[in-house]
Amino acid sequence: MSELSPAELVVRHQDGIWRYLRLLGCDAATADDLTQETFLRVLRRDNFVQHSDEATSEYLRRTAYNLLVSYHRKFGRIHLSDSPELLDESWQRWAGKDLTGNETVEALRECMESLTERARDALAMRFVHNTPRVQIGENLGISDHGARNLMQRAKAQLRDCVEEKLRTVTQSS
Repeated sequence: MSELSPAELVVRHQDGIWRYLRLLGCDAATADDLTQETFLRVLRRDNFVQHSDEATSEYLRRTAYNLLVSYHRKFGRIHLSDSPELLDESWQRWAGKDLTGNETVEALRECMESLTERARDALAMRFVHNTPRVQIGENLGISDHGARNLMQRAKAQLRDCVEEKLRTVTQSS
């Protein structure tokens, strides 16, 4: 692999690092700040070598994680996982060879369109607005158990759809 310029390195990896920090529990503003700090730290190192995209991505994630730990110690605002290795393994499984996670996010967007409007509304209430399940049921005119079942079916449909889309992308690469 030829070494990327600093600008190319940032463009290639910043979305993935930002999403990784969000996965670790950062709000968007903190993820922005720590992503920027990650690249500043790495690019200021004289001994930083880009061996491969995967190795570079892993190194950037490890740097971002360490910055997050320092941030947490300083401000105490974020609950960190006791198992960063498990999160990193999940990230690798989720993003795969797509270091930014863009393909997965795009697949999820497309799959969201395949859901019924009611299912999309229920998921938005739960995961965007953090609405309690009982309130979701009331808003949709169903019981809270009906809301739970609707969201479980929708999540299963999304998971299957995204996995299929990513499998298709992987096979065509």
